[in-house]
Amino acid sequence: MTAPIDHLDALIYAMVTVSAVDRTMTDAELARIGEIVSHLPIFDAYDANKLIPASQPAAKILSADNGLELVLELLRSTLPKKLHETAYAVALEVAAADLDVKAEETRFLQMLADSLELDKLTTTAIERGIRARNTVL
Repeated sequence: MTAPIDHLDALIYAMVTVSAVDRTMTDAELARIGEIVSHLPIFDAYDANKLIPASQPAAKILSADNGLELVLELLRSTLPKKLHETAYAVALEVAAADLDVKAEETRFLQMLADSLELDKLTTTAIERGIRARNTVL
């Protein structure tokens, strides 16, 4: 059983999970999580000092046998519908941070979109926007 979390911690869980799902949390991914928490309006009232303590339970849940399913259920039950697209977008931002989205990250993003009942048009639009933001020559 996990302790209850709020919607901001749920967004943190989404970002930590996509970073950890390939068993490698890169410096670029960790830095992007920090940037997102520091700059997105949804996190304006969030205490950045809480980021690491909030991330640790997510990592612990993921280490369980059915950890990925537990995280998805926690996100689905915690996030208001209004933040489903935000959760997908921040997770995708973290996956794209190192400019190398792994197959495991792609699969988690698909599972996240399905779990949060995001339609294909919405996910494609979010993906295209993040791809444009992260394109390099």
